Amino acid sequence: MPLKQRIFCFIAASLMISSISAQKPASTSYQSFIPENWKVLKTTQGDLNADGLPDLAVIIEETDPKKIVLNENLGSDKLNLNPRKLMVLLQSQQGYQLAASNQSLPAEGDADAPCLADPLGEGETLVIQKGLLKISFHYWLSCGSWYVTNQTYTFKYQNHAFKLIGLDSNDFHRASGDISARSINFLTGKVKSTSGENEFSETARPIKVEWSKLKNKYSLSLEQIQFNEHDEFE
Repeated sequence: MPLKQRIFCFIAASLMISSISAQKPASTSYQSFIPENWKVLKTTQGDLNADGLPDLAVIIEETDPKKIVLNENLGSDKLNLNPRKLMVLLQSQQGYQLAASNQSLPAEGDADAPCLADPLGEGETLVIQKGLLKISFHYWLSCGSWYVTNQTYTFKYQNHAFKLIGLDSNDFHRASGDISARSINFLTGKVKSTSGENEFSETARPIKVEWSKLKNKYSLSLEQIQFNEHDEFE
């Protein structure tokens, strides 16, 4: 989806969420936000809006058995294509309210890349740290590519929205051992690119670090990010 259309959709969604939040009282339990036939995959707690109360981020997944399909190609015998959703719940004295959500998280399985492991996998893929929300993805394929890619998106609560302020990514080549990394600071527009490191090298190698600036200025909220499309920021 073009960026302009995303911005328009975000504005419409924000107005809808604001309207719903104004009409619907806060809930004392986050479980009330989980739709029927969905399950909780991951949760993390922490103060996101500096009010001293522990807020909550939750990743949920639909449990429709019809969306678990057979795979006749390489990879797993079955692919779980059930959609996932990220919800951010801010807590007040009255309970939780939905502050933001995103439905573009990659599913456990991928029909176009059946050798791809679950991008959410295990480990701390959803974290609230020092008032920031971080979500990480791990892209590893058992066939079709030697590369392993890790991405971490960082969001900060600003002006009643969760703004993307950072994106860190690194690539590891399983055959050569070469490692490269890229870190984007969307607040300053600065980009740090690192190369030259090698996982298998027995001797220290010079690490090359380059700094650059983004050509474009981005001000994206959590709702506007397409996690499953691997946007290129220039």
